[in-house]
This record gives sequence, C-alpha cells and structure tokens, in this order.
Amino acid sequence: MKILVNIARIVVSLTFIFSGFVKAVDPMGTQYKMGDYAAAMGMEGMLPDWLLLGGAVTLALVEFVLGVLLLFAISRRLVTKLVLAMMVVMTALTVWIYIDNPVEDCGCFGDALVLSNGATLMKNVVLLCLATLLAWKPLLMPRFISLRNQWTTYYVAVAAIIGIEAYSLYYLPLIDFRPYKVGANIPKLMEIPEWAEPTVYETTFIMEKGGERKEFTLEDYPDSTWTFIDSKTRVIKEGYVPPIHDFEIQDARSGEDMTEQILTYEGYTLLLIAPHLEQADDSHFGEIDQLYEWCKGKGVPFYCLTASGRKGIERWIDVTGAEYPFCNVDETTLKTMIRSNPGLMLLKEGTIMGKWSYNDLPDPDELGIRN
Repeated sequence: MKILVNIARIVVSLTFIFSGFVKAVDPMGTQYKMGDYAAAMGMEGMLPDWLLLGGAVTLALVEFVLGVLLLFAISRRLVTKLVLAMMVVMTALTVWIYIDNPVEDCGCFGDALVLSNGATLMKNVVLLCLATLLAWKPLLMPRFISLRNQWTTYYVAVAAIIGIEAYSLYYLPLIDFRPYKVGANIPKLMEIPEWAEPTVYETTFIMEKGGERKEFTLEDYPDSTWTFIDSKTRVIKEGYVPPIHDFEIQDARSGEDMTEQILTYEGYTLLLIAPHLEQADDSHFGEIDQLYEWCKGKGVPFYCLTASGRKGIERWIDVTGAEYPFCNVDETTLKTMIRSNPGLMLLKEGTIMGKWSYNDLPDPDELGIRN
C-alpha cells in the first residue's frame, strides 16, 4: 500500500506541477480558453477580461503550488483533500465536454500538450482514482524535507510561479508552445504532406419552397425555385490538419487577399498585431509610429493585422494618427500568433524572426533588418 500511495503521489504531483507551469507560462492562453468555456455556457461577453485573466492566473498558481506541496508531502491531510476536490470538479467538467463537445480540447496543459476530450476524460478518471487513494492514506507519504523548511518551500513555490506569470504577462510567454514561435516558417507549417489524408467534410443546405423545408447536398442541389435558408458542415472523416491552417490576410479596405504577398515577400516585413483595436493598449503608439516611419524610409513593408472592423480601425487612427495599412485576420489566429494586444512580429520570407510585446518594443536598430 505504501508503494502504491507514493507512486500515486509522484504521478499526481508532477501532473499538477506541469499543468500549473504551462498555464503560468501562457496565462493569456488560459484566459482565452476560459472565455471559450464561458461562451459554451451561454455567458459570452458577460465575464470581463480582467476576471477571466484573474481566474487563469489563480488556477495556474493553485495547481502548481498544490503539486509542489503534494510532492514534498507538506500538510499531507489538507493538501490531499484539496487535490481530491479539484479532481472531482475537473472530472465532472471533463464528462460534460466529452458528452457535449463544447470545446475542441479542455486546455488542461495549454498548448504544450493538446489532448482530445476522450483522452482528457481518461486522464482525469485515473488522476481522480489516484487522488482518492492519497486522500485515504495521506500519512503513508514520507516527507522529503523537515517541518522547519516546509514554509520556505511553500513561499518559494508561490514566488516562482507568480514571477513566471508576471514575466509572461508583461513581456511574452517564457516558452512559446504555439506554431507561431520564433524561427517557424508559416508557409511550410500550412502545407499538407503528400502522404497525408485530408479531412473529408459534408455540407448540407437547408432550402425552402412553398412553406416546406428540406436538406440537400451538393449532389442533389435543387433548382432556383427553392430559397436558401441555411447550411451545415460536418466532418465525415478526420484527416491531417497542418499546424497552421485557416490563415488568411485580407486588405481591410479593398478585401484583397494579401496572404501570399506578405508571406512570400523577399525581404523583411513588420507586422503590428492587434486582435481587437478597441481593447488594444495605445500608450505606446509613438514608438509604433516611429517604427513605421523607419520602415517606410527603409522600404520595409509594415502592416497592422486586426480582427476589428471599420469603426475600430477608424477609432485607432483617430487616437494614434496611424498611417500604416490595415489588414483583417481571424481573431483566434491573431491571438495565437502573439499574446499581446498589440504585439509586433518580424517576418522574413514567411519566417518569424522576432516577436515583441507592446511593453518591450524594439528600437529600429534592434530589429536586425538588413534591407
């Protein structure tokens, strides 16, 4: 029994430490995932961003610290009960997402390790069983450190995880687990290998005629006497999905597709990325304008990528006096590209050469541009 308890202790504690760490490295990613959960519960827009971010920061802190305390057998009775309580809640949540599939993945390990909802459920059931064993026999876990040093371990764990979270929020994630990391070539990550099977979709069209509604496929699409009502697309067969997909850049004014022009440009391109200009920090617009003027003088293309519409763009121009061109990109794509609103990304022929938060904008000389 003692061996089983301590195997459970190591498995559960390391899982909690890893889960808390990857969330702390990317707290904004956890915030976005919490927003997805809120939307699935019919609460979209009801919870402010600061509350979601606070929840993300707190969750990472709690998971990491509980993992450390469990690993070192500190406050064994209390900690094992808290871990069990968390696993009960997490398992119940996982049962829901497995049945209803409101989100594609639970976000348990951020972007570091993406699991299917089925795999997440199995993982949580195992952890729940192990946590139950630990709560039942907590005193079978020997302490790794003396009672005198237990509080020191607790404070070091709290300080370490808060420091990681603060750094990742003020600058950019300490470790970038997403496909848009420095050194990644976006066009290559969009390719589908020859050996890969594509995902097969089926689209059905809901049509109406004389008060009667029917569903049709492309093969039996009706004539013009039927009125289009809606369409539905479902996956028939899962296939290979490239790390970067659905990546498209459109000129905000003309709607022209700018994707290939920007990704294949032979030289450097500077991108100002702001998922929502209405919520973007505008306190550094002077530095951004200076970078744009420098790029303009050097012949380096400079674009602002945003999911905002005309009103958001016009407001940003009024506030900052921006003269650079604007392009529209999917909101989720922009949030994945950089965890800063706004943030700066430097490309060279589609390869990401650098990324900066608005709190750490570079001087032109620091860009390393040799155009």
